Parts: sequence; C-alpha cells; structure tokens
Amino acid sequence: MNIELWQLLTHAIGFLIVVGLLKKYAWGPILDLIEERREKIAGDFREIELQKKDVESLRNDYVVRMKEIESEKRQKLVEGVNEGQEIANELKSKAQTEARGIITRAEVESERELVKARVQLKDDMIRLTIGAAEKILGEKLDAEKDRQLVSGYIDQLENA
Repeated sequence: MNIELWQLLTHAIGFLIVVGLLKKYAWGPILDLIEERREKIAGDFREIELQKKDVESLRNDYVVRMKEIESEKRQKLVEGVNEGQEIANELKSKAQTEARGIITRAEVESERELVKARVQLKDDMIRLTIGAAEKILGEKLDAEKDRQLVSGYIDQLENA
C-alpha cells in the first residue's frame, strides 16, 4: 500500500471544502429549520398550556355560575311559594269576609222577614178575630175602632 501524501492531502482538503460548503449551505439552513421547528413546537405547547388555563378558568366560572343559577332558582321557588301562600291567605280572608257579610245580610233579611211575618200574623189575627166577633154578634162592627181595640189587646199579649 502505497500512500501518496499529495493525494492524501488533496482528499483531505477536498473533504474539508465539502464539509465547509455543507456547513455553510446545507447544515446551517437545516439546523436553522430544525431550530425554528423546535421553537414553534415549544410555542405551541405554551399556547396549549395557556388555552388549558383558560378552559379551566371558564369551567370554574361555569361551575360558579351554575351554582348561582341554582341558588337563584331555589330563591325564586321560595319566593313563588311565599307569594302563593300570601295570595291564598288573601283569598281565604276575602272569602271569610264575604261569608260573614253574606251571613250578616242573611240574618238581617231573616230578621226583617220575621218582623214582616209577625206583622202579617198580627193583621191576620185581627181580621180573624173581627170576623169571628162579627159572626158571633151577627152584625157589622165599626172596623177601625174594633181593629184598634184588638191590636191593643194583642200588643198586651205580646208584652206579657
């Protein structure tokens, strides 16, 4: 094996020139592309982490808002029930007042009817008594004078 120095030297220089050219024109851009890709991926991961935090924040806000809505719903239900009870109590009170009014009017009306019936009964008794007295005496008596006489007698009976 015969090694020629000149040939070895030209191969070494050629190799170094190829390595220099590759470094300048191939590895540099390739390494730059790799570095850009690595930074882009790292940026994407940072953005994903930020989005995760935003999503977690939104989820927490959602949970809090749902609890608030549930609380408001319960409060509105309680208010509705209370309002319903108040309306029921008012209706009950009105009904009782109306019932008392109806009862009072009925009592007054029945009292009036009773007084009317007594007056009618008194008049009927007077008429019957005068009619009976006429038949007994067989003659017509003075109607007005007899009426006053019998009315006074009945009044005395009522007072007794």
